[in-house]
Amino acid sequence: MFHVNDLKSSHVNSKVNDEFAKWLESKCGEHGKVKMHHGEVHNYPGMTFDYSEKGKVKVDMTSHVEDMLNKFPKKLQENEMAMMPAADNLFRKGHGKKLNQERGENFHCMVTKGLFISKRARPNIQPMTAGSCTRVKEPDETDWSKLMRLMKYLNGTRKRKLTLSADDLQVIKWHVDAAFAVHPDFKSHTGAAMTMGLGSLINISRKQKLNTRSSTESELAGVDDASIMIPWTKLFVEAQGCVIDKNILCQDNKSAILLKMNGGKSAGKHSCALNIHHFFITDQVERGNMTIEYCPTNEMWGNFQSKPLQGIKFRKFGANIMGESTLQCKSRQDIQGLKT
Repeated sequence: MFHVNDLKSSHVNSKVNDEFAKWLESKCGEHGKVKMHHGEVHNYPGMTFDYSEKGKVKVDMTSHVEDMLNKFPKKLQENEMAMMPAADNLFRKGHGKKLNQERGENFHCMVTKGLFISKRARPNIQPMTAGSCTRVKEPDETDWSKLMRLMKYLNGTRKRKLTLSADDLQVIKWHVDAAFAVHPDFKSHTGAAMTMGLGSLINISRKQKLNTRSSTESELAGVDDASIMIPWTKLFVEAQGCVIDKNILCQDNKSAILLKMNGGKSAGKHSCALNIHHFFITDQVERGNMTIEYCPTNEMWGNFQSKPLQGIKFRKFGANIMGESTLQCKSRQDIQGLKT
């Protein structure tokens, strides 16, 4: 695999990497010596990848979190922490005074930085950044207080890293969920998490683009939001030389599962407007590109990305997504709560 820009090459045979380095030097050496770094720890656009533990990779963006905290207008003290990055009013519109231009620009800057971090090494703050992204044009005091809570959470978890590992290179699991009509305009919110074992490799947390009339319809729209990534992930992993035996879509809504598996056979007169959202998935199931399985709500990782969970659910699903043990995460958060 060769990723072009700042180059990161990996191969099952290390000699291929050596030959690639020599080839690069022969092509580009006349413009300056090609600098190369070998080993188990690599710095790569904004992230540090640590492969020192066999079978795992840890993705670290501590320096970016530190930079975000240092550039935040309010300097937080060591004991200013929050146990969760968002309250249950995350998607609700506030009623406070609109921020002036300077504070509005600071709000936009912090949200952008948080979005960059959440997409790479801190998916446990992705719902918060997704919710704030809908408010960057006209932020108010309520939005600022929500941002303050996120900053306090980062202040207490600045050293946290994402750990990824695969239990089975032939099995991909997608957990997709939707929170119905949670935004001020009554649109729903999609949450999705893709895993091959430990930690979530791909995460989606976004406001849906259309209004739906039921939780079942919002689940259909949520799967549609992830529908491009689900088959693409299978193709990408197979291109790396792994044969995918199962590409599983996990859902906790049985009505939505029936619509996706049976298509028009399970669609009633109120479902005709959403045909495109389930017929595409039905076609993928019939072609054998994916299977759909029921997943109990208490085991649905997608819940974390679709809504601002609180308490033990936040700790449990957050630990799953970050590739940590729930016990370790619970202990660390409880200690922070006592300090706060």
